[in-house]
Amino acid sequence: MGREAKRTVDVVVLTMNDRDAEFRTAMASVLAQQDVDLRVVIVGNGVEPDYVPDGVRTVMLGENVGIPQGRNVGAEAPPGNGAEFVLFFDNDAVLPAPDTLTRLIAEFDRRPQAAYVQPRIADPATGETLGRWVPRLRSSDVRRSGVVTVMAEGIVLVRRADFDAAGGWPGHFFLFHEGIDLSWRLWDLGRVGWYAGDIEVHHPATNPARHKPFYRLVARNRVWVARRRLPAPLIPAYLASWVVISLWRFRSSRNLGVWIRGFAEGLRGGAGERHPMSWRTVWRLTRAGRPPIV
Repeated sequence: MGREAKRTVDVVVLTMNDRDAEFRTAMASVLAQQDVDLRVVIVGNGVEPDYVPDGVRTVMLGENVGIPQGRNVGAEAPPGNGAEFVLFFDNDAVLPAPDTLTRLIAEFDRRPQAAYVQPRIADPATGETLGRWVPRLRSSDVRRSGVVTVMAEGIVLVRRADFDAAGGWPGHFFLFHEGIDLSWRLWDLGRVGWYAGDIEVHHPATNPARHKPFYRLVARNRVWVARRRLPAPLIPAYLASWVVISLWRFRSSRNLGVWIRGFAEGLRGGAGERHPMSWRTVWRLTRAGRPPIV
């Protein structure tokens, strides 16, 4: 009897040539994965990648198009038919064991309805898993696995067929909340997400507010997500809830005015194509523990 064929994974990693040591460690951890057939693509987001391991394909973009669009370009780069899965992987992340990918794939085999599997992300120095890395409302038990309705975009494994059917990432978001848009779209296709709390990957515990456009983009993209994906009656409820939450969170920040201007920018337009989820999907998300108004 012949050997069983290896599972195929397209791996997309973005770089801006700003994390040399971390990037090399990240790539080494990907290329060390065993019992999988990998097609790895490095996307130079506005740069020519200054480190490319042997056998890795590269794409150079003339300008920084943002993370979601850079991922879309990377996902389209491998020649021929796509692999069974596509791994989106930050360039400062690490797969700590050579069987990490095979363990994630095994989660799909146990859960045929899953469109994506989210591992548990932990800071390599402290072991801490930040609340924003756990894609559910109740995040105190970070090791508890279960169905989830959103994702932490930096390290996620997605079925290629589902990713393509969903239309990929919303490229024009540039940064922030693109995972909400994609996961809601996947759920609207009748699929689910799965959080594998027992499978650990590593990523530094950084503050997203370090990015200069943070306050503007998180506000603008909240509006865009609602306008693109929610049934019309739910849009005011979703936006009102996030206005209250954000005003409370940022009440002491000098950037609160930037957030308000970003929210207004989203209301003015630019959300792109509107494909609201069905009411059946609203009910499924609610039953899963996260109604699409929070």
